[in-house]
Amino acid sequence: MKNTKTILFDFDGTIMNTNEMIIESWQHTFRTVEGKERERSAIIKTFGEPLFITMNKVLPQIPVEHGVEIYREYLKKHFSEKITPFPGMPELIQKLKVLGYQNGLVTSRTRESTFVGLDRFGLLPYFDCVVSCDDTDRHKPDPEPLRIALNMLEAKAERAVMLGDSMFDILCAKNAGVKSVLVGWQLAVSEEERNGPTGPDYTIKAPEDLLNLLAE
Repeated sequence: MKNTKTILFDFDGTIMNTNEMIIESWQHTFRTVEGKERERSAIIKTFGEPLFITMNKVLPQIPVEHGVEIYREYLKKHFSEKITPFPGMPELIQKLKVLGYQNGLVTSRTRESTFVGLDRFGLLPYFDCVVSCDDTDRHKPDPEPLRIALNMLEAKAERAVMLGDSMFDILCAKNAGVKSVLVGWQLAVSEEERNGPTGPDYTIKAPEDLLNLLAE
């Protein structure tokens, strides 16, 4: 991937370990609406999907806006204190910038909470663009969010790579004509999906492995 110039990252589960925070926010929502929690595995399967879409699917008995309000109120209260970057990710992002790559962020999270997370750990200056769910009406796996990032960076799809932790990320990249990299610390992609016809182009076990791929 020596011709790669642009690195596009997902936020949740890729750069930032928000897994438990997301699960806790969903369990709080389920307790509030239904009086009980649900299986963690069912929540993990929704990782990477925009909140409004998931909410409509899993709690159709209430207005989507009401469910989202319950979820986001809990998340906003605990978000900053409970998230951490995955080991090695801040160093990778900083190294890529030093090496002259363009760094972009393409996330289904809101712009506000994304900036809170990036700013808390000093990562915001290392990104040349951020595309959130607030910036488009079409979401992963639709290619639109990724295409918006490419346009903002004046970058070519064939010279870009997308890192993610879900099939929403991988399919978004494929639909946009961008190489896809699945991170090895993901929870949501099964072995069958990873090795299937729509699986990622590459898989890395650790953040620094991306540098080896870029040198090939």
